[in-house]
Amino acid sequence: MKKIAKLSLVAAVAVAGFSTANAQPLEEAIKNVEVSGSVVYRYNDENNDTAVDKNSDTNNNYKVALNLSSKVNEDVKFNSRFVIAKPNGSDSDFAKLNTQTEADANPEVRLSHAYFGYTGIANTTVNVGKQGLTTPWTVAIDSDGGEQNGTGILALSTVGPVTLAAAYFNQTNLDTTAAKGLLVTGNVGANDIVTVGAIADLDVVTLDAWYLDLAETFDSYTIGAKADLDLSGIKLGVDARYASLSLDDRAQVVSGLKEDNSIAKIALTAKAGIVNGKLAYAMTDKDGGLTALDNDANTTLLGWNLNANGKADADYWQAVVGVDVLSNLNLSANYGNIEYKEGTDKVEGEEIYAQLTYKMSKNLSTYVRYGLLTIDETSAAGVKNEITDGTVGRLQVEYTF
Repeated sequence: MKKIAKLSLVAAVAVAGFSTANAQPLEEAIKNVEVSGSVVYRYNDENNDTAVDKNSDTNNNYKVALNLSSKVNEDVKFNSRFVIAKPNGSDSDFAKLNTQTEADANPEVRLSHAYFGYTGIANTTVNVGKQGLTTPWTVAIDSDGGEQNGTGILALSTVGPVTLAAAYFNQTNLDTTAAKGLLVTGNVGANDIVTVGAIADLDVVTLDAWYLDLAETFDSYTIGAKADLDLSGIKLGVDARYASLSLDDRAQVVSGLKEDNSIAKIALTAKAGIVNGKLAYAMTDKDGGLTALDNDANTTLLGWNLNANGKADADYWQAVVGVDVLSNLNLSANYGNIEYKEGTDKVEGEEIYAQLTYKMSKNLSTYVRYGLLTIDETSAAGVKNEITDGTVGRLQVEYTF
């Protein structure tokens, strides 16, 4: 983060609501204000050529975020986040404007974070207020995706190599989460959340263990291990995780899902010279694979158009091979295949795409990707139906500050 140079918006926020009694010169009011943020534009082009559902969809997507941090005193900071994204009461994902069926529109500014951070105790941070849900099941901040936030308290304390975490939230935006379609249990955003976790940084490997309870909905735990190695110039990475989620009785009845859900996944990465690669695999429980409240969370596995979240008895493979054409230009080939159960039917999805990523500078990057997507469903009687068979394309530009 850096000090703000242009004062208009930040100055207005910093001094808004100040009474005459505590009024102070503008320069003094903003000198301890830090600003950061992101601007992302995305264009999607999707074409489905199946006989049952032949269609095309093109859309412009925008998401702008502004983070402000103001020093209150030596121990307290006030933090806020404003997003220009989906409408109010949403997960702050992209504002999506369909170019075929809609006119241009102006997304509105929304406040997604407003909390105080206290650091008056050594090696301890306590955040109180409206903030991101910082858990393995959720995504607290995402420049180009949905976010989960709520009102509550989060405490982090570090003792040696171990960081302990505990949080309680009495209200969230989980009604609008990416997993909403999988977990429809009434006004779930009004249900309390309690979570505790421990993270151990052991130099070579980082271990973590978490537990989360969403009242009247589910309880879940996860354990993970992550390591990065450098062997004679070859950089290797390993990321493994297991998560288990048990739905409460009421949630099972309302959602139609079974009690037991779990996932085991592992991802291997490597980079040698100008070549990089990734191989990932995930498998879910035979009864269910709902293990995350965002499809991009750590407790599931996401590709481009495929993901493991909510998929029962799934086997999901990902493979990536890339090469640095230039120091700031990477070309990669990406493959994903998933097989899972949907009732008595078997579903197979496959995506193949190429991606060209260009990093013009540290704070400006863009990528173009284009590929094929197929999804087939086979009934218990052996009848095969094409759900999706078409092309997908995307252009994205991201600026951070």
